[in-house]
Amino acid sequence: MRKISITSLFIFFSALGFAQKATLPVVSVPKFRKDTLNIKKFGAVADGYFLNTKAINDAITALNKKGGGVVLIPSGLWLTGPIVIKSNINLHLGAGATLLFTGDKNEYPLIKANWEGLPQMRNQSPISATDAINIAITGKGLIDGNGDVWRMVKKDKLNETQWKKLVASGGILSEDKKTWYPSETSFKGSQSQNPGVISAEKDEAFYQSVKDFLRPNLLLLTNCKNILLEGVIFQNSPAWCLHPLMCEQLTVRNITVKNPWYAQNGDGIDVESCKNVLIENSVFDVGDDALCIKSGRDAEGRKRGMPTENVTIRNCTVYAAHGGFVIGSEMSGGAKNIYVNNCTFIGTDIGLRFKTTRGRGGVVENIFIKDIYMKDIPGEAILFDMYYAAKDPIPLAGEKRELPKVEFKTVDETTPVFKNFQISNVYCNGAEKAIFIRGLPEMHVKDIVLENMVLQAKKGIDVQEATNITFRNINVISAETDPVIDIVQSDKLVFDNITYKNAAQLLFRVSGERSNSINIKNTDASKAKEKIVYELGASEKAITIK
Repeated sequence: MRKISITSLFIFFSALGFAQKATLPVVSVPKFRKDTLNIKKFGAVADGYFLNTKAINDAITALNKKGGGVVLIPSGLWLTGPIVIKSNINLHLGAGATLLFTGDKNEYPLIKANWEGLPQMRNQSPISATDAINIAITGKGLIDGNGDVWRMVKKDKLNETQWKKLVASGGILSEDKKTWYPSETSFKGSQSQNPGVISAEKDEAFYQSVKDFLRPNLLLLTNCKNILLEGVIFQNSPAWCLHPLMCEQLTVRNITVKNPWYAQNGDGIDVESCKNVLIENSVFDVGDDALCIKSGRDAEGRKRGMPTENVTIRNCTVYAAHGGFVIGSEMSGGAKNIYVNNCTFIGTDIGLRFKTTRGRGGVVENIFIKDIYMKDIPGEAILFDMYYAAKDPIPLAGEKRELPKVEFKTVDETTPVFKNFQISNVYCNGAEKAIFIRGLPEMHVKDIVLENMVLQAKKGIDVQEATNITFRNINVISAETDPVIDIVQSDKLVFDNITYKNAAQLLFRVSGERSNSINIKNTDASKAKEKIVYELGASEKAITIK
């Protein structure tokens, strides 16, 4: 197998008082025998009508038995049901090839799988592999999951003409007439909490009664090793598009992932409990998080105990998405040693998004991010939030949201941890808020370095329940300047060389009796009409100015 060497990185956290060496792995890329089987030899027909499921799977099986090689899907429109990739197989799509998965849901049997970090019954994925070694999907073709026949759609995400056309096509509306479901079984599944979760009281009849709701991910790779995804367009997934689960040695490069921006759970790639991963030179334009790191949910994720680790993401572009680069919220097995650089986010709801909530547990640490470029971000350029509520990051029209209730809880295995991040060289032209950090009272977001940034946003920096955070060389160009920087119940903060708009109303607002050890240096406060305001128990003793 050919190998990609990734340079060892030396990251020095001067503000944290220690040096850390992040040595990223060598990621193996599979190689294949030159033997090639054209699916036409097994009776495949490229007319968009003939169902080629058997022909394609027979070609894969035949070549696998001979030691592997390339299964060729030539140019044409190839309709098919679920495909299972086996060891030593490179599924190669020639230029002009479209692999179209049938909209007939009866072709997708219910199987035991995993969804959002929990063991669940799901419809079989259009493409899957389990326990396979040395596999690939390559070429210049297109893979379409026919997700429109599976997905529910929210009325607020379509214009009036689109909504009327969708409703007229059939399906069922929710009681409030605000959500469209493609079938009765899809709607019935929406009325149950976690209907796909495997439990003793559910029988085959129950799962069949909610079958359409249990949407599959377009590509599911479970416990596989030595994987390559290269060159192909993946689009229109029923749920998540690409889902490597408990895999090792994964290379993803030069691919395009597309889902409608309104696609429910339309994630780009969810790397879950994987080790040694390289994602590069790829484009994402999707309906949910784009480049996402996960590791299982709650007790099941902690029981699995497999962090996602040793990941490099570079030279990627994200358009529509809930988040550009994301960790969470299902991160109960932890995440560590992740390096992201030279990525561009255009119109992404949130740029860098780190989310979790009580009950998850898990430790996210040693995250290194640099050279990130953003434009027209509707939400936050950078967000850490430990109160994730499983809602779209940008409220829909008329939607009201309440702030979480602030209360101390006991720290135990269910308490999540975000620590040891270094984020540098971030440039954002347009966002609702530059930086938002919100930890828990009992477990602050901690040990973070944010440096070398120019952030143009409506609002500035908002720090709540955080410890040992360094903001260095940051130019906050915010339209609202009352205040530029808002601090709530946070300590051991360093603001070093912060610049902002002339004539700002208020530079700092410090709130809460637990706010202390805040160090401001190399920052000209004279440009602000008012330097610092103290509220809700905070006092002048909390801040040192040099």
